[in-house]
Amino acid sequence: MTRFLAASLGVTLAVAALESQTPAPAPAPDGAAVFATHCASCHSGAPDSRAPSPEVLRLRSPDAIVLALVNGAMRVQGSRIGGAERRAVAEYLTGRALGSDVAGASTGRCTTSPPLADPATQPMWDGWGGVGNTRSQSAKDAGLTAEQVPRLALKWAIGFPDATSGWAQPSVASGRVFVGSHNGTVYSLDAKTGCSYWTFVASGGVRSGIAFGPPLAGGTGLTVYFGDSSSTAYALDGATGRELWRRKVEEHLMARVTGTPTLYDGRLYVPISSYEEAMAADPLYECCTSRGSLSALDAKTGAILWKQYLVPEPQKLAKSAKGTQRWGPSGVSTWASPTVDAKRGVVYGATGNTFTGLTTQPLADAVVAFDLATGAIKWVSQTVPKDVSYVVGCRPDTGNPNCAEEVGPDYDFASAAILTTRPDGKDVIVIGQKSGMGYAMDPDNKGAVLWRYEAGQGRGGGAIMWSSTVDAQNAYFPVSGPGGLHAVDLKTGVRVWYAPPLPPKCKERVGCTAAQTAAISASPGVVFSGTNEGVLRAYSTRDGSVIWEYDTNREYQTVN
Repeated sequence: MTRFLAASLGVTLAVAALESQTPAPAPAPDGAAVFATHCASCHSGAPDSRAPSPEVLRLRSPDAIVLALVNGAMRVQGSRIGGAERRAVAEYLTGRALGSDVAGASTGRCTTSPPLADPATQPMWDGWGGVGNTRSQSAKDAGLTAEQVPRLALKWAIGFPDATSGWAQPSVASGRVFVGSHNGTVYSLDAKTGCSYWTFVASGGVRSGIAFGPPLAGGTGLTVYFGDSSSTAYALDGATGRELWRRKVEEHLMARVTGTPTLYDGRLYVPISSYEEAMAADPLYECCTSRGSLSALDAKTGAILWKQYLVPEPQKLAKSAKGTQRWGPSGVSTWASPTVDAKRGVVYGATGNTFTGLTTQPLADAVVAFDLATGAIKWVSQTVPKDVSYVVGCRPDTGNPNCAEEVGPDYDFASAAILTTRPDGKDVIVIGQKSGMGYAMDPDNKGAVLWRYEAGQGRGGGAIMWSSTVDAQNAYFPVSGPGGLHAVDLKTGVRVWYAPPLPPKCKERVGCTAAQTAAISASPGVVFSGTNEGVLRAYSTRDGSVIWEYDTNREYQTVN
């Protein structure tokens, strides 16, 4: 993104001295000292830390850092210091004063705002790929053929201020691109030019995609739905960005919406995950009390119609060696978008590991079928029986009392369950796991495993992270760790082809890898997959050959 520098004229004011008895104002906190005392232990830049380094934080605005400390990922730590300290550390890290244009929307506005085009007449990418979460587009909705893909070239770019990560996938409808950002701004962009029709600021960062529905009372054209990192769900008017309703889905301080909500038959199904694994790196944090859940909201009003938790209410455990109260069981987050199976009257959720508690939890690391109407659990297909407490930074030498005796293996289902139909007419659930295994499950037999395919070795060595995809013949599994893309026959689970990882283009950068961690998408004849090095590639579904690639690691002249 092109960088802009601004200089301001300093002005000095002479002020009459106050009376001698007026106490002197308290000195402003030292931001460097606040950081060293409260932040540096995690934000150290260590290779195994998930916390951004000071160098990365310096790229954000001070407003965004304060937002994270007040109502974002760091709100537990932020609650332990005062407002002056939060401001001081934000300005120290960024070298800038508070008060910038955090949305970056003061320029790049569309000059006109025509009515929304009829969604039925335009290419559409809805949510995570429709209620079946296939991440596979028809030729009509893709608006792009396999023959055209090799000719793709950059048309426009928009920059997201205050963002260190591009969390959310774009969704497309009515000739517009809707996308959320790391700092909580949601944008409605013109698909042809990238100019912004409107922006909306949520209460937390927006990692979910956007789901579309018909207009509500007072709305025009369509309604857009999403969730944020404060575990709040929203409905906005798609034409204007006007808020129609918002609903706090979960009250736990660390709860968040990561997966894209799924809209079906007047209900919005919202998954809840949690930040708590990261918070538990602090030995003074009372770990852990968050619980994954799935809720059904009335799409018109946001009212919660039912909520189903995935782990029992946490109870007090023995205190740690440092005297900190420990809690359990906890965790079992629902990281991914829910999948609706209207034929069987259920919605599928994919779950993660537990955070604390030594007993096996039957709903962890599983595909869970919930009754669409009531939320009652109909069946569970668990693949890893014991996966307890993957607390960030847990190593034998840390002495963190929140670390379990047996850590990991961290084999969450971060991918959404895909509901698809094989060539022989049999419905199947396809899903990849962080263990590196891909599965086909039987929705007519309580999720019994029909086949399993080993694409990688799990964790950093070959996990399947944020999604898989399918077409009429195959399932496609991208691999983290070393990278690579696998095509597997939907019926048999036998490999059709394998595209090995290509050498990274950025060997000079620390942490640059060819890992294919990001969610993948398909359209007829093509699978699109991004890498951790920043390269987006298109693979032929015929043989896995690369038919196009684009290296995103470059400077851009953005429309804003």
